Amino acid sequence: MRTLLVTGGAGFIGGNFVHLVIAETDAVVVNLDKLTYAGNLDTLAPLAGEPRHVFVEGDIGDAALVRRLCADYRVDAVVNFAAESHVDRSIDGPADFVTTNVVGTFNLLDCARAYWAELDGDGRSRFRFLHVSTDEVYGSLGAAGRFTEASAYAPNSPYAASKAASDHLVRAWCHTYGLPVLTTNCSNNYGPFQFPEKLIPLMIDKARRGARLPIYGDGGNVRDWLYVEDHCRAILRVLEAGRPGEVYNVGGDSERTNLEVVDTLCALLDELCPDSPHRPHAQLKSFVPDRPGHDRRYAIDATKLRSELGWLPRESFESGLRRTLAWYLENTDWSARVMDGRYRGERLGSIR
Repeated sequence: MRTLLVTGGAGFIGGNFVHLVIAETDAVVVNLDKLTYAGNLDTLAPLAGEPRHVFVEGDIGDAALVRRLCADYRVDAVVNFAAESHVDRSIDGPADFVTTNVVGTFNLLDCARAYWAELDGDGRSRFRFLHVSTDEVYGSLGAAGRFTEASAYAPNSPYAASKAASDHLVRAWCHTYGLPVLTTNCSNNYGPFQFPEKLIPLMIDKARRGARLPIYGDGGNVRDWLYVEDHCRAILRVLEAGRPGEVYNVGGDSERTNLEVVDTLCALLDELCPDSPHRPHAQLKSFVPDRPGHDRRYAIDATKLRSELGWLPRESFESGLRRTLAWYLENTDWSARVMDGRYRGERLGSIR
């Protein structure tokens, strides 16, 4: 039985990954999360009493804690989701992003290296450090082309720069110390348990309340959308069969403009909420000044992941968005509890 140390496992992608691992493998998950605003124990409530899930509240920057968890649970892999992840928040307060994404990742790598160095032959050969990153490290695309694993790094926001720095640290720990690392760079995720500052859950929350739906600029910024469960399956596949030292890009092959996303979501709300007093929900759209330095287009080429490891997404954008909306409509209590007073859907990242 394998034991995974999953960092950031009470957050959006990390929480979905923990649920997938417990449901579809026999692995034990040691879940380390600091429980910042985006970490939510409600996400893990369905795992209450599950003996293969151990939750620990703590910081990846706490070296003594990380070393103790690795040693006490004899972990076979570290899967690092822990990160500050919202571009707008990084514009308002970049220091937290450097602390968690750069310094925190350094600490995690150094603790993993020390632990790995003391393992015996089989344990040493099995150990993996998987770092979960983003397509934003590559910068912005023009109208054509996609990011590949060979694309040059050109981060344009404090968030992207902090993730690029952490990616480079992971690479360096592999090439300098031999630590068996894996890196995944994903496109925009969406799905259950996403904190409602991100586009899709924010629009769902506002539309349900009849509030204006703020769309940056002309709404023409393009993202490649990836259903979170498909992303988690990709990570699990990379962990199982990826080649140490390699990078794997994960994309949903679902490019949409922000305006197209909002229009599709409004149409689904009209269908699934026929009694809503706010129908048609598209009337709530409102264009607002663009985010500073807003990258125009991202798109991922996942050919390497598909051809080498046989991964394919199970959801189209339309099916994944329908599942996502249905989940939020069925779990309004979850959304209400995570909106604890510190964030109420206000504009972030406008450089006031």
